Formats: sequence, structure tokens, C-alpha cells
Amino acid sequence: MKLEKTKTISLPTGVLGLAGRLDGSRLYAACMDGRVYEIIPETDSVTPFAESHASFASGCVLLPDGATLISGGYDGCLCWHDTAQRTLIRRVKAHDFWSWQLSLSPDGRHLASSSGQFLAGTEKYEPAGSDGPTLRLYDTAMGELVHALDHLPPVQSAAISPDGKVVAAANMMGMVAVWEIATGKSLAQFKSGDFTSWGIIKSPHYLGGIFGLAFSPDGKSLLCCGMGEMRDPMAGNGKMLWQRWAWSETPARMLSQISSGDQGAGLMETIGFAPDDKSFLMAGRQAQGNWNAALFSETDGKLLASLDTKSRITSHFFTADSSTLFLGSTISQPARKDGKWPDYGQIHVVKITDAPV
Repeated sequence: MKLEKTKTISLPTGVLGLAGRLDGSRLYAACMDGRVYEIIPETDSVTPFAESHASFASGCVLLPDGATLISGGYDGCLCWHDTAQRTLIRRVKAHDFWSWQLSLSPDGRHLASSSGQFLAGTEKYEPAGSDGPTLRLYDTAMGELVHALDHLPPVQSAAISPDGKVVAAANMMGMVAVWEIATGKSLAQFKSGDFTSWGIIKSPHYLGGIFGLAFSPDGKSLLCCGMGEMRDPMAGNGKMLWQRWAWSETPARMLSQISSGDQGAGLMETIGFAPDDKSFLMAGRQAQGNWNAALFSETDGKLLASLDTKSRITSHFFTADSSTLFLGSTISQPARKDGKWPDYGQIHVVKITDAPV
């Protein structure tokens, strides 16, 4: 298998969320300037939507009919947009803090949004409990709240199972919770201690956590991604890390994790299975190593192909035939030129082939 970057499309500001049509003809990017942009990869056209968030737009999802896009932001709002007119349909105040991450059920009926602020709760700096729900589940048709669920903040990632029956969320302390969507009943809770660190150099505090979460194609296991243990909070050089957990077993059991020989260093921010279910992607930012985006085998977790984009990857989107991968990213903000900020958002267009690496 091979990953080949064919081109990079520039956006005004960093990309935090990415969605698209199944054929890849239209993409939608949630960006650091609070805006959502429509991108046509064939022509490199980039057009902003009419309404924006009051702070960073942190994620976006496209409903199956392609007519409605929902975005989340650091203003705590969820916004429904008409994709044809690029206009606002509905704005819902979902959280009192940031919307960290969105997840859409495959049938498009339900949307999960995670939130929560880290506040020290003890003398040892463990996080305080939430003062409100940190995972909210919405009906996408009317924007009505279905469930308000509590998980220790900050809840940085969320995922809905392929059958649309189960929702999961994970936090900075490596704790994962799973609920039944129909009833809101708790189904499982487990913790991995490998994604969270206690920094002791320069600025002692907890850092890290699970930044990406994805159900396996059969829904029986969960992939988690982030960064391994580190001592210096300012370095960002913990090992790139994914783990796969059998969440429905009692107790939950780790099935596999990235091989030490495949790891570089850096924070991994996005993870997900290709539509053909043969592989999964993990990507993020690189501190040391040879890649910041890689495909792994669904069956045995072996690294199949990798790529270094020289950017911080925050989000991804596969076409339905698994032949093309789009990577949303950002680079360091350049200095102003003639009073204007140059573009620093990027979407990398990557072809996936069966050619040997």
C-alpha cells in the first residue's frame, strides 16, 4: 500500500474539522477563524459560509443527504448550515465551554458533541468533576437534545458506533465511557493510563489524553489515539500512540497497540477506519520521526503506509471507495505581509494505492 500526496489546497486559517461528500467532490472545513469553508478539490475553490462561530470552529459533519452541514465551535454552539446557499439554518447553545469534538451517526440521525474544562479538583491537580453534562447528544432533524451525559472533563473525543446504537467519549485522563443511545444507559467504563502524563519540568500539570476515538467496523472494539507519557509539557515529544480496546468485555481489555518500531514522537489527533474496513488512519503532529500520517492494518495493526506532510494534521476524510484521503491541517502562522496574514490552513489530497511501499 502507498500514500501519495498529489496536492495541497490552501485555506486562510488552520483547519480543525473536515467533512465531505462521499465522492470527494465537495469538502467542508471548520477553521480557526470561526468560519466554515466549502472546498472544491478539482478547482481548489475555497468559499466561506455566511455565518461564523464567535471563536474557533472546532469540527463539522455532513448529513447523508449532503444538504445540511453541522459545525461546532469554541463558543459552545452547534450551527446547522444549508450547504447549497451556505447560510445558517439553526444555532443551538450546547455547552458553556468549548465543543471539543463532533461525531455523527452513520444514518445521520444523531450528533454527539463533547465538552468540558480542566479545573484542578485536588491538591494533586486531578481534574474537578463537571458542573454540567460534558457529552450531549442531539437529534439532527430538529436540533433537539436527546441525552445530556456526564463524563469527567475535559472530554476531548467522541464516537458513535457504525450501527448508530452506541456512543463513546474519552477524556484527558485516559478514561473512556460508553452509553446506549436509545436509553442513555451506561454500558462500559475503562481507563488507559498510557495517554496521560504528569509534567514535572517547567510547568507541572496533567497533559495529553485521548484526542481521537473510533469504533471498529463491527462495533465491538474502540480505537483510541493520542500521545504516550512525557515529562516536559513544553516538548510535545511523547510517543505516537494508538490502542485498541474490547470495550464490551468485563473488564474491558486492550487488544493491541502500535508497535514500538513504528512509533515516532508527537501528538496524534485523529483516527478512523477507511470505508473498505481494511485499514485505519492515525495522524497528527510530529516531534521526531518519519511520518505524521499512517495507515495500519485492521486485522493485525501493522503499519501499511506512511506520509510526512510537514504540518499539524487535525482531521481527515476518506472518499467512499477508499481511494482518496483528505487531511485537514495547519502550519505555523506566518508573519504579516503588507498588513495581511498569509494563508496557514491546508488540506492535503492523498491518493491511496495498492502499490508496494
